[in-house]
Amino acid sequence: QVQLVESGGGLVQAGGSLRLSCAASGRTYNTITMSWYRQAPGKEREFVAALIWSGGGTRYADSVKGRFTISRDNAKNTMYLQMNSLKPEDTAIYYCNAVVVVEIRTVNFWGQGTQVTVSS
Repeated sequence: QVQLVESGGGLVQAGGSLRLSCAASGRTYNTITMSWYRQAPGKEREFVAALIWSGGGTRYADSVKGRFTISRDNAKNTMYLQMNSLKPEDTAIYYCNAVVVVEIRTVNFWGQGTQVTVSS
């Protein structure tokens, strides 16, 4: 019903930058929030940043505040995560998430993930 495709991951040195993209398609018109999560090896998936789709409000994990910026392009139905001043501890698979109202329920949709590796 909603398809999410991430891109933009890669290998970067500490202090560098990357921009992740999440292209949404399908029944996206009832989107409540879109978010980024990440999962490092041996760790649980954790919240990174969220965007309230209707009002544009944002929220960030403390670990990325001031370094990461979440944004969107409505015309392209795409969400971005600009990551600056990257640290080795930012290494993880980054996943795009959308919370969408489907009929009378809220449903979580996930992308396939994109690998970000930060070398020291």
